[in-house]
Amino acid sequence: MQAPLPLLPLLWAMAVVAAAGVVRGFAGFGFSAVTVAGLSLVVSPVEIVPVAFVLEVLASVHQVPGSWRDIHARWLGWLVLGNALAIPLGLALLGWLPETPLRLLIGTLLLLATAVLRSGATAHLEATRSVRLATGLASGLANGVAAIGGIMVAVLLSATALEPAAMRATLIALFLFTDLYALAWAAGLSWLADAPNVLLGAATAAWVLWMLPPMLVGIAIGQRGFAGISPASFRRRVLELLIVVSGSTIVHALRVLAA
Repeated sequence: MQAPLPLLPLLWAMAVVAAAGVVRGFAGFGFSAVTVAGLSLVVSPVEIVPVAFVLEVLASVHQVPGSWRDIHARWLGWLVLGNALAIPLGLALLGWLPETPLRLLIGTLLLLATAVLRSGATAHLEATRSVRLATGLASGLANGVAAIGGIMVAVLLSATALEPAAMRATLIALFLFTDLYALAWAAGLSWLADAPNVLLGAATAAWVLWMLPPMLVGIAIGQRGFAGISPASFRRRVLELLIVVSGSTIVHALRVLAA
């Protein structure tokens, strides 16, 4: 299939996707935010978002079998419930609220929260049912309005006593559900509004075929980096990644607003 970009921009796109794959393979989150922020330098975000969405689904399908045993079932159940309830609300809010300012606001709040945690401040969340449900609801709302619910969950989980392997595996399993669930709702809303389904177009298929190999290579590298890391080191690296990912979300939103 013909490449979606000329050679030099294509190489940049593949490098960005590979780097996003490393982040996803190591921490279990951050792929879409890194991909959209990096590729928006060479192509319109409108074209990239569906590509990142489909690649995110494929990344989850690829990673779930290898992390299945480490999934924290109770956390996952409440996170899934919260997302199931809140994602439709977030998608509906987009009919009245502008997406880019919302993405900027949520990204800024998450960046501040992550920076405070990385500075050494202690914020321990007890894993009660209400905390788990509230985390799921907040994630689902952020997913619906700005597609950055994964960062929300990662920030909140980093303040709990969840083991690194369980946190990473739970995030991977959650994203498989949220990606497919949001896709179904987006397709349904598009059908009701008589809008074209851009997720399944030929252009998206070409992007996915070219970007899938570097993503898989990046995931493999990231998974090797995760193996054997201590809980304290993992928490520090996750918070640092969250700062970068939240920052890239803010930069992307500012770029869109300035365009």
